[in-house]
Amino acid sequence: MPVIDADCHVIETQATWSYMREADEALRPRVLVQPDAETSTARRTEFWFFDGMMQNKRAFPPERSRTPAEAAEMTNLETRTAHMDELGTDVQVLYPTVLLGLAMGARTQTQIAMCRAYNRWLADIWREGAGRFRWLVAPPVLDRAATMEEMEFGKANGACGMMLHGLLGDYTPVDPYLFPLYQKANDLEMPVCFHAGMYNHAFEGIFHSRLTGLWKAKVPVISAFHALALSDIPERYPRVRWGFIEAASSWVPYVLTDLGARLKRMQGRVIEPDLMRRKQFYVACQTEEDIPYILKFTGEENLVIGSDYGHADTSSELEALRILQQREDISAEVKSRIVGANASALYGL
Repeated sequence: MPVIDADCHVIETQATWSYMREADEALRPRVLVQPDAETSTARRTEFWFFDGMMQNKRAFPPERSRTPAEAAEMTNLETRTAHMDELGTDVQVLYPTVLLGLAMGARTQTQIAMCRAYNRWLADIWREGAGRFRWLVAPPVLDRAATMEEMEFGKANGACGMMLHGLLGDYTPVDPYLFPLYQKANDLEMPVCFHAGMYNHAFEGIFHSRLTGLWKAKVPVISAFHALALSDIPERYPRVRWGFIEAASSWVPYVLTDLGARLKRMQGRVIEPDLMRRKQFYVACQTEEDIPYILKFTGEENLVIGSDYGHADTSSELEALRILQQREDISAEVKSRIVGANASALYGL
């Protein structure tokens, strides 16, 4: 069984947007440069600019993420695969950076153009990657027809899932607006993975401080798990697997305990002991967590792990898979599942 890094990232570049159609050229993200006035050097801060919004272009510089720039930006796949070999990783599952949230607040046509370009960029990376890279479709969720076209394209071109967030504009994971997308995922046997991040204008305005990053990035993932677990949506779409990525896993015992209390008091039902297995829920854990305790709630088949390769935040641990494999408080069989079989099952690899 190959060692699978279940959560890695690419850093979008000008090459990403070169995949835009000529008719969408006016929607292409531009680079704005702001000199750093507090230093005597010519250091520059660069931003992506689109639809009147800006996003830091170098939010995860190579020196902080400890990943070579040409690897993070996918300008040299040999450099990236050589680095993967050093880390003992056979396959990386790729998520975006710019499209993790802000771009989801763009206008419909801008969102379609950016997601379409990104997906074709990743399709070429998959083709050139000799089986080392798989990727998640970035969906232009403001247009369901366009999203379903991108899902079909992705399925035919190396995508192993569709990325969503726990809050996308005005839509939560249980909003009927998303049901046609879940049906398409069911038809394609494509997992739906809720990754850290979100975009909602009101939410962004309230939680704009760096001190509220937990609310903006992680809480929507946890809420998605809770809402879907309370619903019958997973049963309605039985060929969909559901991933909850880059929010750690220590919250699972609390959420399952809360679900048990809600089901008992509100519906007179007892929570199933194997709820995650039955609903095909997979959660990405982190190396610093009490995994033996968490396994009592998740079972052995529903944890995966990712390094957050290319980023440098609270979920980033470049050697995460190696560190997990060296732990002595987890059996060899379970460690093998977490770094291999479970991720393979989630992503259908």
